[in-house]
Amino acid sequence: MTPRDVSGDDSRWSDLDRPPLNTAALRRGLVREGGLWSGIEVVAATGSTNSDLVDRAAAGKATEGAVLVAEEQSAGRGRLDRRWTAPPRSGLFFSVLLTPGDVPIARWGWLPLLTGVAVATGLSRSAGVDTALKWPNDLLVTVGGEERKAGGILAERAGEGGVVVGVGINVTLREDELPVPTAGSLALAGAVSTDRDPLLRAVLRSLEEWYDRWRAAAGDPTVSGLQETYAAGCATLGREVRAELPGDRSLVGEAVAVDGDGRLVIATKEGVQEPVGAGDIVHLRPA
Repeated sequence: MTPRDVSGDDSRWSDLDRPPLNTAALRRGLVREGGLWSGIEVVAATGSTNSDLVDRAAAGKATEGAVLVAEEQSAGRGRLDRRWTAPPRSGLFFSVLLTPGDVPIARWGWLPLLTGVAVATGLSRSAGVDTALKWPNDLLVTVGGEERKAGGILAERAGEGGVVVGVGINVTLREDELPVPTAGSLALAGAVSTDRDPLLRAVLRSLEEWYDRWRAAAGDPTVSGLQETYAAGCATLGREVRAELPGDRSLVGEAVAVDGDGRLVIATKEGVQEPVGAGDIVHLRPA
């Protein structure tokens, strides 16, 4: 799907509860000399901001710090190629291009976890919502005493030296608009603000802070404080989980740690601690 710029969208005020993002204000607040964010583009609709930005990076048409935001995505993707859809202007759907060339590639696997920490921190400051992280890339909120997914993160390689990190956050999604009963939104979780402009600014500023700290430590998760902070906000730790692993294998046990490589360590009833680097995690009991 070809991106449509917001400037030509006649229906931009079709839902007064969901005004469009203010591109000029976002640029004024985020793009600065010496800062990470080099440019911000907001389009009315596209298939996937991640796919668009990966293509631009591969063609040499995007530099580090490029931010692409869509008011609506028709082919947004989560992990395992799951679809991510939501009504126009009901959330924040954006991707950023990062080129951490001074960090060993072996540590790039921390980028989705770093983004999770940054998003949770930014939303806590701006929306006043307590959020938790489900390993490796889900953002959880509490709605009516139940834990629900309100956001997700997807990182993809972009050429040899880049990574595109995509973020999707349900902001004003109403109960009757939820794609599945286990989904949630900031509004349903009692957010003090659902104004997407300050929410996006807060998340991107938080991401810049954490990314700079991580790069300054050459990607070391301990020195940067990332590993400790992620563990403190991770709702998966201390719970009985089932990991659905590649090759139709599953592993059940207690999630006891996130190791130095960002893997989830699961302790089985046989007394074996196995690190999991990729897989689908199911929470089997409350923390």
